[in-house]
Amino acid sequence: MGKRDDLIAKYADDLKSKCKMTPDMDLLTKVTIGCGPAIYSADASTVAAGQASELETVKNNFLVKKLGLKDGPELTAAIDSVIETYGRSERNKYRAVVYYMLTKHFGKEKVYG
Repeated sequence: MGKRDDLIAKYADDLKSKCKMTPDMDLLTKVTIGCGPAIYSADASTVAAGQASELETVKNNFLVKKLGLKDGPELTAAIDSVIETYGRSERNKYRAVVYYMLTKHFGKEKVYG
């Protein structure tokens, strides 16, 4: 197994243990690949949920540009919901896990099809 496979396993474990979800491994793999080299950077691989600018980036670069959603209050509400599910006190919120949950939330799995 390569480094990416190790990370995908770690993300799957977070989904099971912290988010109480059974991950769709095929989708999780595609979302992780879609994150590109960011998954290998300690800073870029996580979402700083306490920073408004970081949440704006998730909304604009992922939800609007990648998933093709229209900007609106429901996007911010979905991000809040995902952060709540992951656990606000959870220090490391992995970007791939947050993106995976947002993809599932909006039923946009076909983007990765």
